[in-house]
Formats: sequence, structure tokens, C-alpha cells
Amino acid sequence: MKQITGLRKQRRSGVWAVLFLAAAIATGLTSCIPLDRPAPTAPPTAGPPVPAGSGSTAAIPPFSHVFVIVMENREYGQIIGAPDAPYLNQLASTYGLARRYYAITHPSLPNYLALLSGSVQGIANDCPTCEVTAPNLVDQLERHGRTWTAYVEDLPAPCFNGPFAGGPGSVLGTSGYVRRHNPFMYFRDIGRDPIRCQHVVPLTRLAADLTSGYLPALVWITPNLEHDMHSGSTREGDIWLSGLVPRLLASPAWQNGGVLFITWDEGQTSDGCCGNAAGGHVPTLVIAAHGRRAFTSDQLYTHYSLLRTIEEAWQLGYLGHAADPTTRSMADFFR
Repeated sequence: MKQITGLRKQRRSGVWAVLFLAAAIATGLTSCIPLDRPAPTAPPTAGPPVPAGSGSTAAIPPFSHVFVIVMENREYGQIIGAPDAPYLNQLASTYGLARRYYAITHPSLPNYLALLSGSVQGIANDCPTCEVTAPNLVDQLERHGRTWTAYVEDLPAPCFNGPFAGGPGSVLGTSGYVRRHNPFMYFRDIGRDPIRCQHVVPLTRLAADLTSGYLPALVWITPNLEHDMHSGSTREGDIWLSGLVPRLLASPAWQNGGVLFITWDEGQTSDGCCGNAAGGHVPTLVIAAHGRRAFTSDQLYTHYSLLRTIEEAWQLGYLGHAADPTTRSMADFFR
């Protein structure tokens, strides 16, 4: 966005920022829990965690590290075979591609919550200030002694819990950071815990961690609104990934038994499957150091499948709809 100069423009921009913030917060408060009120007990999930391996006929390898990158708002056909995504198509043809993978719902936020907890937690909009009380992947990881970090582009500082950051563009939803793409801060036992939330950090931290050789077991990466294709073009997102992904694949963390999942939060249709997904047909890449190469899966998968795959690999038990009989782990990528 062009730099705004001049006192008159600054005042005008400030007025618009206040108006958009007020509208965003008003929208969020209609169905979510404000941060300044106690959170009620979360709605029941699809059952207690199930021992890993239950309902699964194929073993998932015990990944050394899991990398997850979540992009935005593209259908399968807008990426796979698209001339604007040459790097992604190179990855898809070299590693693994899920041909029939579906997001859960619309809009963005419920899909992020589903990836982290196996449920949309009763949220049906992009509420900017709400929170939930529910079991989540971080609880599982810490219970089993595994480390995690969420690297979030344009996040101002660890533990930042504001609805957006990065100037007027973030208020308008055109650039910068937005909380709705950072599901960790929505969970009360993360966002309000001063120790846990220190693991939600700016993406700039990743370069130092790669250089030092320290990476947590789970590496979650959220790009900003331009690089995740929400407001930027497919080509912009593809170029951004072409600068980031090679550094991940060059790391010992990936090379010694790691896996990288690149998925999209939602598509632009209501296509779905499996009785619990209708958020569009989205591309998902499975890039595993010891996985199948040049492989395309025709199995039906959803965001719950990705969560279940991580849970099975590390024997964490299952959360929410990850335990459903219709949810398959993505085992065929590793046979």
C-alpha cells in the first residue's frame, strides 16, 4: 500500500480505521466470547481422545518434525495446473498431492480452529476478538513432551492478541496481520497463558531458528494477508513460498524424517465430503522427506484428516472430528 502522507490524509485514514475496527468488533461480538468476559465451557467435541491407531489400518511414521503452512481462499483448480503457480505445481509433481481434499466450512476462522482442535467450536464467522475453551493440539503436544511454535508473519510481538497489525491495510483486510488467521490465540489456555503464548512469535524468528538448528517439533507458519493469497495474487503467494519452502526442505529438521503440509483454509465453493466438510475443494500438498514421490492420492480428506495424521504419527489420541469414522489419516502418502 502506498505510504499515506499529509495531515489531512492521516486524519481521514484514522477515521476509516476506527470505523472498520468498530464494525469488525461488532461482527465478532455477535457470536463469540469477548476477551474481557469469562469464557463458558466449550461445547462437547466428538468424544474423548481415542488411542492412536484406533480405526486406522495403516501406520503413519513418527515424524521428526511437522511443518504446516496455511494459505488462503483458493480452489484446487486455481492452483493445480495454474500458470500463476509454477513453484507449487513443481512441488505437487515432485512430492505428494491430495486430489480430493476439502475444507470444513466458510469463512476462514472456523477452518483454522478445525485444524487445531478437530472442531469449529461453534464459531461461524471471523470474529476478531473472541476466544474458546476447548482441548487443542497444543494441549496434546505438551502432554506428550513435544515442542511447538507458531511463526506468524507481521505479528508485532509474541503474545500479541489484538485483532490486526500492520497499518491501515490490516484494518481494511488488504495487508498485514489478522488474528483470524492465527488460531492459537483463540484458545483461552494459550492466548491467556503468559508462558504458552510466548510460542506464538513473529515469522522473522524462523530464520534465526533455522540457522541455529533449533526447530520445535511442530512448526506452524501463517503468512500475512498478501503472501497467503487472501489479498495478494496467486503469483505473489507462489513467489513467497518459493523463497520460504526451500529453506525448510534444506533443514535437518525436515531431511531427517520431517513432513511439510501446505494447505488452504477454504475454497470459494461449498464443495465437500465426509458428512462434516463443505468449505470447498482445496489443494493440499504433502511433502515428506521419507514419503512417496510424484504421488497423487484419490482418497477423500479434510482438515480433520490432516490433524488426525499428526495425532497418529505422535500417538496423541484424537480430538473432535479427527476421531470420526469418516475421517481418514493421510497414510497413503507414506506407504
